[in-house]
Amino acid sequence: MVPGQVVFCVMARNATNEPNRLIAASIGLALPSDPAQYGYLSEHHPFGETDEKAGEYAEDLAATMLATTLGLEFDSNAAWDEREQVYKSSGKIFKTMNNTQSAQGDKNGLWTTTISAAVLIFE
Repeated sequence: MVPGQVVFCVMARNATNEPNRLIAASIGLALPSDPAQYGYLSEHHPFGETDEKAGEYAEDLAATMLATTLGLEFDSNAAWDEREQVYKSSGKIFKTMNNTQSAQGDKNGLWTTTISAAVLIFE
């Protein structure tokens, strides 16, 4: 990296000024086993979801996009846990993960914000 270099990012952001409102921001990642292929990033920024639920959704979204491009057959109506096993047992998807932050809106109505980002730095 050099000073002034442009970097790219995928960012999820959510904000509320509603007291006690649950918010989340999540980035999902899916990497293929073949390093010559591209992986996928997804963003998700829900209201009313815990960090676990938001993270699973973002991870599922990224993995489903990758699985689709790799030609993997799966039941789109199956639960994430079932599809995750299909994806990983195929040998074509190396890793999935998520980075998620959740928060409850300030009890006095002050603005509360969540941010999650994947920053891409190229050599």
